[in-house]
Amino acid sequence: MLTKTPTFIPVYQPSLTGNEKKYVNECIDSTWISSKGKFLGLFEDSFKSYTGVKYATPVANGTVAIHLALIALGIGPEDEVIVPTLTYIASVNPIVQVGARPIFVDSERASWQIDPEDVKRKITPRTRAIIVVHLYGQPANMDAIMEIAHEYNLFVVEDCAEAFGSRIRDQHVGTFGDIGTFSFFGNKTVTTGEGGMVVTNDATLYDRSVHFKGQGLAKHRTYWHDVIGYNYRMTNICAAIGLAQMERADELLQKKIALARRYDELLAHLPIETHRSARENVLHSYWMYSILVPSGLRDSVIDQLKQTGIETRPVFYPVHTMPMYSSRYARHKVAEEIGWRGINLPSWPDITDEQLEYIAVALERALI
Repeated sequence: MLTKTPTFIPVYQPSLTGNEKKYVNECIDSTWISSKGKFLGLFEDSFKSYTGVKYATPVANGTVAIHLALIALGIGPEDEVIVPTLTYIASVNPIVQVGARPIFVDSERASWQIDPEDVKRKITPRTRAIIVVHLYGQPANMDAIMEIAHEYNLFVVEDCAEAFGSRIRDQHVGTFGDIGTFSFFGNKTVTTGEGGMVVTNDATLYDRSVHFKGQGLAKHRTYWHDVIGYNYRMTNICAAIGLAQMERADELLQKKIALARRYDELLAHLPIETHRSARENVLHSYWMYSILVPSGLRDSVIDQLKQTGIETRPVFYPVHTMPMYSSRYARHKVAEEIGWRGINLPSWPDITDEQLEYIAVALERALI
């Protein structure tokens, strides 16, 4: 029988045990609580140093980071943007919001990431960019993607919302393509509550991102706006939380990777597949520990775990199956299989071994 778990086990909760309160209180005491203040620059510098990128600009959330990246690249009407269908909706909606058309591609079965071979099949004369999503912290095959991009003269946007800390040959994701985006929502490895970051090694793309995110304000003339811009700025309070989180970045990542290793041990005997690193020389940061259960069991397993106090999430439904994107019938068999079988297990950094053991026992019972 299951022993009673002492508390409800959420699928995620942030770890806020560093200088978060101290820095936020400093913001309040200084009255610099909006889009100006010292923590914005400190957070930006810390993030650049950690990821090894030349330029970074903090924004309001991860979704507007993608929108801003597309605007900075000049993506617009009549353009096509290739994007994996197995992703969160925020990877796709900004494509439509700039007037372009999303072209969905399938996933690699081993990695769950964008399939470079399907990318090549979907390129047309209207293709302008590829959005790569490092889903659940597993790095995509950037060598293959960048080779395709160079061959066809395409831009590459890296959606790293779920992949802070993920690396390929010690190079941080988000720094391979033309421009990268991150999310710092409350369930991310590094959080600011709400927030995001746009990163690039291209000075012009950086300047355009900063220009458009700040209402299109001209550099050298007060209250003079020379483009239609957006209010996508991060607040100093969010940046203060982000700086405190960056001070603990290695600790948080080590905890997430250790959690995944422990899950591997506890679940090894179960009839499931786990989302492990699919290539050599990559660091999977395990934003979420994800599994595939036998076909047809996903919803019942989620329900049974809920009844024992364990919160989970289904893996993202393929976007091409959603009403607003399904007018043209398409099949993406790998993405659909993962989407119907996948579950995200509780994956927060400070989860205890007792809780992990309880989850493992409950999952085994749910699979019987």
